[in-house]
Amino acid sequence: MIRVETHGRASLHVLYYMYRIKTIFLIILSCICLTINAQQKNKTFVHIEHADYQVYDESYGKDVERLIGNVVLRQDSAYFYSDSAHFNEKTRFFDGYGHVHIKVNDTTDIFSDKCKYSGDIKFAELFDNVILKDDSTVLKTNYMTYDRNQHLATYPRHGSITRNDKNLVSQKGYYRDDIQVAYFRTDVVVTTPKSRMITDTLVYNIKEEKMYFFGPTTIYYDESVLDGNYGWYDAKNDVAYLDRRATLSNKNFSITSDSMFYDKKADFAKAMSNVFIQDTTNKAIIEGNYGEMWKKLGKSFVTDSVRALYYADKDTLYLHSDTLFFYMDTIKQQAERVLAYYNVRFYRRDIQGKCDSLNYYVADSCAKMRVNPIVWAEHSQLRGDSINIVIANKSIDSVLLYPNGFIIQKDTIEGFNQIKGKTMTAYFKENELDHVYDDGNAETVYWLREEDGKMIGINVSQSTAMDITIEKNQIVRIKYFKKTTETLYPKEKMKPGVELLKGFEWLEELRPTDPDDIFRKPTQVVEDESNKRRRGRRK
Repeated sequence: MIRVETHGRASLHVLYYMYRIKTIFLIILSCICLTINAQQKNKTFVHIEHADYQVYDESYGKDVERLIGNVVLRQDSAYFYSDSAHFNEKTRFFDGYGHVHIKVNDTTDIFSDKCKYSGDIKFAELFDNVILKDDSTVLKTNYMTYDRNQHLATYPRHGSITRNDKNLVSQKGYYRDDIQVAYFRTDVVVTTPKSRMITDTLVYNIKEEKMYFFGPTTIYYDESVLDGNYGWYDAKNDVAYLDRRATLSNKNFSITSDSMFYDKKADFAKAMSNVFIQDTTNKAIIEGNYGEMWKKLGKSFVTDSVRALYYADKDTLYLHSDTLFFYMDTIKQQAERVLAYYNVRFYRRDIQGKCDSLNYYVADSCAKMRVNPIVWAEHSQLRGDSINIVIANKSIDSVLLYPNGFIIQKDTIEGFNQIKGKTMTAYFKENELDHVYDDGNAETVYWLREEDGKMIGINVSQSTAMDITIEKNQIVRIKYFKKTTETLYPKEKMKPGVELLKGFEWLEELRPTDPDDIFRKPTQVVEDESNKRRRGRRK
């Protein structure tokens, strides 16, 4: 349910912001693509408001008037200031020199060393030390054009925009002062007190303090890096959304997905579709289709088609479950435990298993399997209502089966050797079953053979407790405690069914056979002994 709802919200979220981005582009393009008719309708006179000296000098051109000292020109509500100017009243064109200042409106001012202005189309070219100030936004460049009709400033050769504590630099840029939206192209660098962004194309909504990017983008934080292609960045709240494959990484950890939401203040990441996590510290790779990570809380999870690979041991362990949770020590930044829930299956060359939930505790290297757990190790099958596996030196040290433990080993020729009891501890040596301590209603069935493999009979025994030694997958010695009964049935006198203990189930068909088989969902439902007893009591 979480995945479906979140994916739905994410899709709507993306569509909404793509719509916003498209709208911004259309606004900018509409500003650039004016018709001549519209320009003609907006023609107004340019007036001389003040000049210390006014001189006609044909050497500067026909109908050109030279204005010197404290020059002030006006068109509509816009004022133009300069030290001097060459003005053609008929063409409504003038050149301004020295301390050029265009008072566009109450909030927007432009400064430069020189300008050319066409009053017919209300278009200005500004040269050298160009500065546009709009409220708390400052644009700086060495060459800029400004279209008064569209409130559009353009710089084609390097410029920067500063807004409070944010600075944006690019090779090309556009700025609409009426709606406070900027568009940047080529080598765009955004710097804030908490991050640094590098991208190729970016639209900046200054009022909302949101940046939309359209191409390969990297955001650098103090300890992590966020990479993506398309998306947005909320500079006010330090929140980002990236699409078309995104990666959040630090020196020990990375998470990659088709799209990603990241809240830097909360240190929260949400990865959606084709999630790939690599933890080099714990030597693990996790895959799935949806994941969330809360770094400050030391908690994360992955769900939907989950596969985890642990390559710290000499052989890689592959694990699948519906959902996988991870818990970290936030101070030491070390893994504490891993929880796998529902339809758990794992495969390693020397051990395989299944259950409905698995908890692995890093400190004591113990994995706890619950609800119909089964472990297969080489030729052995181990079952119990609960199973605890202890790992030492990257290998299986012991397996605790309780209650209702049941171990089955396939005989070398035919039949099955079996050990059953309330609580059983199986000890391993080099990942092979070495000996078993069986405590409480201990029972065994094992096949006796000559050295040449010839059948002697079947030994059936019961005791309060047993210590069983195993060599080469065969029971070779049993030490009994307290009450004991033991019967050897020769092959020719063997009673039907004596070779199987009550509750015997050889479940080889449920065993994962390779790394990809962990995704298989066996149709057979295994019912544990406790459930069987409860069902029997109800009857």
